[in-house]
Amino acid sequence: MKPVILVGAVLLSVVAGWTDLRSRRIPNWLTVSGLVIGIAANTALGGWGGLKTSLLGAAVGLALLLPFVLLRSLGAGDWKLAGALGAFAGPGILVDLLLGSVFVAGVMAVALVIYKGRVRQTIRNIGHILISLVTFQLPGSRVSLDNPDSLKVPYGVALAFTVVLYGILWKMGVVA
Repeated sequence: MKPVILVGAVLLSVVAGWTDLRSRRIPNWLTVSGLVIGIAANTALGGWGGLKTSLLGAAVGLALLLPFVLLRSLGAGDWKLAGALGAFAGPGILVDLLLGSVFVAGVMAVALVIYKGRVRQTIRNIGHILISLVTFQLPGSRVSLDNPDSLKVPYGVALAFTVVLYGILWKMGVVA
């Protein structure tokens, strides 16, 4: 990834993560402008190949996370952020970022569950989810974003942390 592209992805993710942390929303003006800037930057620096990589990255980000949005386990702002980051990073790096962010979000979730003293309820909810997977039924509103009592991890923060960590590792020469 070219340094200018990486800087753009880091800036986008930091603003989105900060916004998500403060208001639990990632606004459209940020994700749409990030998508356009990512496509424009990759096209300017890489020509048609950059355009193809950018569009494919955005499509992969949107396609991979769409099921989670439809199941109400991920917000639409987080979904659009993944598409915008895909426009910067391309499909290969984006998949790595998404996998890393799942790990980061998991660590954040465990810390939140322990901090809030909700370990027993969380284990019950995991049981409901596993049963729904086996029976091919949706788990219901108890374990979705629709439940006002559920603990929610701001995924935009986890994704932002992952992108910043990737930027640091890139600068150190650990990742390509």
